[in-house]
Amino acid sequence: MMDVFERLKAACATEWSCYVDHSFVESMGDGTLPKPAFQAYLVQDYLFLIQFARANALAIYKSRTLAEMRAAQKALSAILDVEMDLHVRLCGRWGLSPDEIEATPEHSTTVAYTRFVLDCGASGDLLDLHVSLAPCVIGYAEIGRGLATKGAAFLADHPYRDWIEEYGGHAYQAVAHLAREHLSRLAARSLTERRFPELCSIFAKAARLEADFWQMALDAGA
Repeated sequence: MMDVFERLKAACATEWSCYVDHSFVESMGDGTLPKPAFQAYLVQDYLFLIQFARANALAIYKSRTLAEMRAAQKALSAILDVEMDLHVRLCGRWGLSPDEIEATPEHSTTVAYTRFVLDCGASGDLLDLHVSLAPCVIGYAEIGRGLATKGAAFLADHPYRDWIEEYGGHAYQAVAHLAREHLSRLAARSLTERRFPELCSIFAKAARLEADFWQMALDAGA
């Protein structure tokens, strides 16, 4: 039996494919992605994560139980203490400091995606918020795992090895697994068949915005 994440993916297959099979992902995987495109992505993704940290802080506020609050706190910690450190480390190789990254203006695509998620959380309930977060949180694990399967020998001299190992590695896979389980628990409590099309709309929009985010980086690095 499919869990709610698989149901959402199946119902939004076109949008999901546009996201996870985007040419940015494919070229990052084979190492041909232009470095300026990856740099543009990393800087905007750092700014993106700041807003996603706010979304997880909102999830703490929206939670009904201590268990839900702790789940949101773990997700918040994963962003602030793990993902953002990766971005700082990689950007530091090009001479960019955290202050310089934070001073970079948010691209309109970054604004569109992050504010969509925050609006889902502010206007909806915890399930709405986590459905809007799922393409990013769980999708990155799927992408990272797929790229990492090529093996250590392939990745030895790969220009984007750090990113692939971060999102394909055990620690982030565990974060995504917990997020998926939490989404299933929320769905068990709040999902009805009448509501499912509304959640599909949120999920599809988030997946489209993820694809737009990849494209923004490709265009910036062209």
